[in-house]
Amino acid sequence: GPQGPAGGGGGAPQQKKDEKTQLFEVEVPRGVQPGQPFALLAGGVRVLVTCPTNANPGQRIRFKLPLALTQKPKATNEAAAIKLSYDKDGWQRTIRVSDMKFQWVRVDDKGDIDTRTRFHIEKSAYVRKLEFRPGDDPRIRTGILRLVPASDAVVDSRIKSADNRDLVTYSDIANAQVKAFEEKAQWFQDTCAQLCVEWNEGHMRMNVRRQFLLGDSVDAVMSLSRKDLRKLWRFEFIGEMGIDAGGLAREWFQLVTEEIFDPDMGLWQSSAVNQMCMEINPASEYCCEDHLVYYRFLGRVMGKALFDRQLVAGHMVQHLYKHILGWPVTFADLEMVDEEYFNNLKQLQTMNKNGDDISMLCLDFTTTQEVMGTKSEIELVPGGADMEVNNDNFPEYLEACLKYRMLDRVKPQMNELLLGFFDVIPEPLLTIFDFQELELLMCGLPEIDMADWKEHTEYSGEYDEIGPDHQSCQWFWEIVTEFDQEMKARLLQFVTGTSGVPSRGFGVLQGNDGNIRKFTVHGVQTGVCLYPRAHTCFNRIDLPMYETREECQEKLKLAVTMVATGFDIE
Repeated sequence: GPQGPAGGGGGAPQQKKDEKTQLFEVEVPRGVQPGQPFALLAGGVRVLVTCPTNANPGQRIRFKLPLALTQKPKATNEAAAIKLSYDKDGWQRTIRVSDMKFQWVRVDDKGDIDTRTRFHIEKSAYVRKLEFRPGDDPRIRTGILRLVPASDAVVDSRIKSADNRDLVTYSDIANAQVKAFEEKAQWFQDTCAQLCVEWNEGHMRMNVRRQFLLGDSVDAVMSLSRKDLRKLWRFEFIGEMGIDAGGLAREWFQLVTEEIFDPDMGLWQSSAVNQMCMEINPASEYCCEDHLVYYRFLGRVMGKALFDRQLVAGHMVQHLYKHILGWPVTFADLEMVDEEYFNNLKQLQTMNKNGDDISMLCLDFTTTQEVMGTKSEIELVPGGADMEVNNDNFPEYLEACLKYRMLDRVKPQMNELLLGFFDVIPEPLLTIFDFQELELLMCGLPEIDMADWKEHTEYSGEYDEIGPDHQSCQWFWEIVTEFDQEMKARLLQFVTGTSGVPSRGFGVLQGNDGNIRKFTVHGVQTGVCLYPRAHTCFNRIDLPMYETREECQEKLKLAVTMVATGFDIE
């Protein structure tokens, strides 16, 4: 941290080097008070420095930074370099010199830190803060979740191994942050592989009944310790033949998350703004007994999926990915949650700006929540029912509305989801991604790129020599290209066990052993099988050499749409 005042002078920071750290001298900017943080560029890296209590503006102070920090590489693409800024003067993640932790700061277009404490509709942001507490059961941590001003939330920049070695340091994260998405994802998986418990140190066999899939899975996963969650899992559906060479694991992640995200279960509901995305049901406690256990379970499953390069079935609303990452949410995010509510608050903001008397509207610090057809009044702050909204406290009213909608109304559920997720994934690992990248990693590419699919397909059996030029393969791709998105997804589910594809495309499609197993079209004689046959553990479809395109199309469609989700041993 800062080492106190140095001699006078001015200009850019001066540097003196030793073996592992670099010493900087900088002049305390005007307006900075003793004990107040300020941001500056040191060796090309934006850092946060606290002014010593015995220093004043104009004096020079010294501080040290690790050499690895100041030797951060250039971004490999422009998007990576600016992705942590929302606007020209937006929120940025900086490294705090005092303890080498990540902290969000809002930097204006002059490079100064915005230290405002009162809510501003355009400039204020909030980050979820999760404080871990030991639970009564050592396998199940508890935690306290809050939405705090973005600058109050910090994240470690290092990860320790099981034997307390530094597995990841700030310089590793800084190097990964500026990589292209595919390289970032690979670094993430390589790091997870180092955290994975070796097979000979123990592994988990997950035996579940297909007809009681969710119940059996919850019992199994919730009985595990955090170490067990980082072991290798092998799946067996009781009473079925099938070797888990990857397909069973993929199917389990797909089926379990499909069931838990199903709105009929009452834990999740479709977003009113985007029907493709799911949001937490605020009334889940009335729909599902032990609802919080299911959120903890889902958090663990989502974390394990990310850890093992698997996919989950549900796309969540955007701000939930931000909560997982610890990214700032702003008033603008409210539009993606409830457009009507957002517009109503914007109208109130316009009235306040124009000087209209808001107290005439007879509002208080409450909101209405409807559960199972019954409306009830919820206080946005303690004693909110007795607090009138007026022009003076209107910023605090907006802040309370934002906090309630973005977190507080589903805080118990989100708390459990995050606790489960971080039982598997160390939080510092996530600091290399933005919320869009996280969704891609968890759900796969939402659109199927036919050119990428064809390019990364292999051919075997009767098609080994001629490959894509074989007449049957040409018909196959013509038919698949004509399929709508649902049928393409069904074909993928038929062959690979999931309707999604890896976030980095078909080139990294994997088998159970973690090795690349590309989508494969395997040629067989029509006497071997009448319909196309799938071997999901190996991402392979056995495609008979049909005599006509029409027969190929008919049999392929039937196989894809009529297949029950299950496995036969090869």
